[in-house]
Amino acid sequence: MKIWMMTGGSSGLRTQLMPVALDITSPQMIEAAVQRIGTHFNTIDGLINNAGYGYRAAIEEGEDATIDTLFQTNFFGPMRLIRQVLPIMRKQKSGVIINISSAAAVNTFPGFGYYGASNCALEGASSALAKECAPLGIRVLVVEPGAFRTDFSGRSLTQSACVIEDYAATAGLRRIEHDHTHGTQMGDPQKGAALILEAALSADAWEVVEQSEAQLHEEMARWLKKSRATAFSSEK
Repeated sequence: MKIWMMTGGSSGLRTQLMPVALDITSPQMIEAAVQRIGTHFNTIDGLINNAGYGYRAAIEEGEDATIDTLFQTNFFGPMRLIRQVLPIMRKQKSGVIINISSAAAVNTFPGFGYYGASNCALEGASSALAKECAPLGIRVLVVEPGAFRTDFSGRSLTQSACVIEDYAATAGLRRIEHDHTHGTQMGDPQKGAALILEAALSADAWEVVEQSEAQLHEEMARWLKKSRATAFSSEK
């Protein structure tokens, strides 16, 4: 995982990256990584929680240990990381936290219930966090990407060892052996990353929890065209 850094300077805004080895499920590694980053830069202005992976299983097929690891990676780990960076952001009275969720948090398909639930948890916590941090000058954004041409449907996708035939026509259709989407997804990761950075730097970016329902739909409409533009294009 990489902790994203953004700092200002006389030449204007610039982005700085400091790669740090980090197991998002390890509280000790999280604490050490944030201390190292904070000491090196003397600031942490931006955090993007992008760690996560998929798990395919009908709810009944789920395995306790595997589900626990999934939530440790997709939810509890990011929450620990947020708790570590917040003291720094509170002190400087600024910062932006971006939590990468998934469209599965809005509409979860059969066989993706546990993955969707981990993202629902992330979004629920983000909603409260944004309200808590807004008066402190800290912004919290949630990104719900669709299908991007990353490794998500490749090595980052897991599934239950348990297979119950009664779910063959529902959750079973989404098992890895039936999924041929890897490498053909519409979304271009580079364009998606650029759009996320634009949202992070935009003063009027969509902040999920600070909008009423009507305002929320208005903000979503404003970003819809830009979101669609993240698809791969044959044009050079």
